[in-house]
Amino acid sequence: MAEGSATEAYGRRCAEYVELLGTIDATAAPDRELIAGWARAQPEGPLLDVGCGPGHWTNWLHEQGLDVGGVDPTPEFVEVARKRFPDVAFREGVAEQLEVADSGLAGILAWYSLIHVRPDRVPAALAEFARVVEPGGGLLVGFCRGPEVAPFDHAVTTAHFWPVDQLSDLIEEAGFAVSVRDTRDDPGARPHGAILASRVG
Repeated sequence: MAEGSATEAYGRRCAEYVELLGTIDATAAPDRELIAGWARAQPEGPLLDVGCGPGHWTNWLHEQGLDVGGVDPTPEFVEVARKRFPDVAFREGVAEQLEVADSGLAGILAWYSLIHVRPDRVPAALAEFARVVEPGGGLLVGFCRGPEVAPFDHAVTTAHFWPVDQLSDLIEEAGFAVSVRDTRDDPGARPHGAILASRVG
């Protein structure tokens, strides 16, 4: 979910995050519908929840019978996820450097897990996603939408807004074909964006 000092910031606030946001009941119904539909539409094979945090999305997909694991750079999140959901595989790792063994994935869920990545490092993360996802496999990215790439004061640590078109262009440059650009404005929440894409090959 985070990198560098952001990882440490999430580690310090792990218990608070889990209490407030670490359950599937704390997620928005439209997000659950979107993610479930995307996951079921992917080719047969393993999915990876990159930036899985305390693992609630990963486990929710697992409970629906999907082959899914989670990876997160924050050790405290990984420890919590393993304790809460022992039937699901979780490990430490960063979006820009996944394991060689991850090659052959049917899809990657990156739900708000790139918002703390420095904008100049996002292309590297997307290129890594393209490396490990099989042709025809999918990518779903959730993010904070804005008119320009710009930092903002997130509750935990600095994050970044992304324009839908600009992030879509980077995803396509990495080797994916964008199929859906979803936006939503919920009261009391930052503008939401989600992009669905398939690996070209």
